[in-house]
Amino acid sequence: MDSRSRTVTRIPVNAPTLADVAERAGVSRQTVSNAVNNPDLLRSDTLLRVQRAIGELGYVPNRAARNLRTRASHLVGLRMSPVLEGVATTVMDRFVHSLVWTSREAGYHVLLFSGEGPDPLEGYDDLLRSTAVDAFVVTDTYLGNPQAVWLRERRAPFVAFGRPWDDVEARHPWVDVDGAAGTELATRHLLDRGHTKVAWIGWRKDSRIGEDRRSGWSRAMHERGLSTTGLASRVEDSLGSGRDASAHLLDEAQPSAFVCASDTLAMGVLHTLADRGLHPGRDVAVVGFDDSQVAQLVHPGLTSVRQPLEEVAIAVVRSLEDLLATPSQVADGLLLSPTLVVRGTA
Repeated sequence: MDSRSRTVTRIPVNAPTLADVAERAGVSRQTVSNAVNNPDLLRSDTLLRVQRAIGELGYVPNRAARNLRTRASHLVGLRMSPVLEGVATTVMDRFVHSLVWTSREAGYHVLLFSGEGPDPLEGYDDLLRSTAVDAFVVTDTYLGNPQAVWLRERRAPFVAFGRPWDDVEARHPWVDVDGAAGTELATRHLLDRGHTKVAWIGWRKDSRIGEDRRSGWSRAMHERGLSTTGLASRVEDSLGSGRDASAHLLDEAQPSAFVCASDTLAMGVLHTLADRGLHPGRDVAVVGFDDSQVAQLVHPGLTSVRQPLEEVAIAVVRSLEDLLATPSQVADGLLLSPTLVVRGTA
């Protein structure tokens, strides 16, 4: 190309400033500020001109200075609980990954803080006093969720992943997955394939999530006029508990299929079947919950209920945006439906 016809774009040697953008676009500094922070205030042609100048110069708004003016950190706090040994679930790993990605798309970053101590409120107070975060995402609502009450009393913005099980009057935004719908879907899948004795292995009665999942199994069985007497077991969420419970049920009730509250319990069932020389999917069907990596890798593949955690993350971030908007808006609670991933065990 002839150099005389080439358009030369002069880019400042130092990092471009708001003033550089204003000069390039032929507008005031306030107009550039509005283009970055309040684009709705500008005419479309003016906004386009400023955005073009920003792109040509490679201008990056000074987020730190903006935070000082607006007292916004663009950080969302999430307390990470300790990883439990001997369980197959990777729900929180998938959720955190999805939340980090979705938050970034919305202009936020996730700040993880420790949940190693016995106090579920540990870490919240420090972050709230230092204004290090704009809002929180709260999990572990099945533990009674003291975080939600504590944050609400201090008017701290937060969205919960999980229903307010113990507080029907709660008005904070939450997103959850319909566990009962998932186990009902799993049970119907087995019933449609000719199983009439479908056993349930779930968590102890004080687990609200466990009882919710159990209700889906019970509802599907009763809809077909089938008895559930002697077909249910409530245990701890561990491999050994699933193994022992399934051995007892096979001896006493002789079910042809199992629906479990977790993949961990389902793995225990698979161990029992192996001990007895029974083939999962051929002799006895097994369905887990959470579609963990173990479910995907174990032979012949564990059929499992999969939570739509990517959709959960999107809904959580949308609720956060509503909370942090001016004026603030509180989204209604949202219950999402899971799906059933069918593999060799069912």
